[in-house]
Amino acid sequence: MKDMGETYYVIGIKIFRDRSQELLGLSQKAYINKVLERFKMDKCSTSPVLIQKGDKFSLMQCPKNELERKQMENIPYASIVGSLMYAQTCTRPDISFAVGMLGRYQSNPILDHWEAAMKVLRYLQGTKNHILTYKRSDHLEVIGYTDSDFAGCIDTRKSTFVYVYLLARGAISWKSAKQSVIAASTMEAEFVACYGILFQDLELLTVLLSR
Repeated sequence: MKDMGETYYVIGIKIFRDRSQELLGLSQKAYINKVLERFKMDKCSTSPVLIQKGDKFSLMQCPKNELERKQMENIPYASIVGSLMYAQTCTRPDISFAVGMLGRYQSNPILDHWEAAMKVLRYLQGTKNHILTYKRSDHLEVIGYTDSDFAGCIDTRKSTFVYVYLLARGAISWKSAKQSVIAASTMEAEFVACYGILFQDLELLTVLLSR
């Protein structure tokens, strides 16, 4: 066994350390550049947002005949969603909602969904230098936030909830997903989101205590 010192790069994530400022950062800039090159978007213009207010996606947009399906045969939609999902899982909680939305139509996408995925890549082009940072603290406290829309899914009338947990001033756990029940009001959608985060609280607490 050989001690090779501190880790600086692992599974596509670069680790930055600034001991004078007591900061640790995680970056996927190199991985994002590879994804942009793979889909020929390395020289694309940037986009300030992922999804604009008013953008709606539904199963009604999906291909309804063989001709429309044939148009998507050579478009690597599933590959781009998978690539975005890895970035979202590791260091980019800011794209969680958009990636979750795109993943709902992975089995039968149409050009509208592909264009939305390209918009996410343009957003990453402009934000690939963003780093997930953590700052040393003598008082470690886990802080959680949650939110939900109301009946955001046109097809099922289900709401989408999000949560994020912070520790040492940085995100350590996050998720965006469609709720399993149909809420009757905005308040009920918020309660369902809070109910779901309670179980995540217990799981996260168990993990922290085990370490």
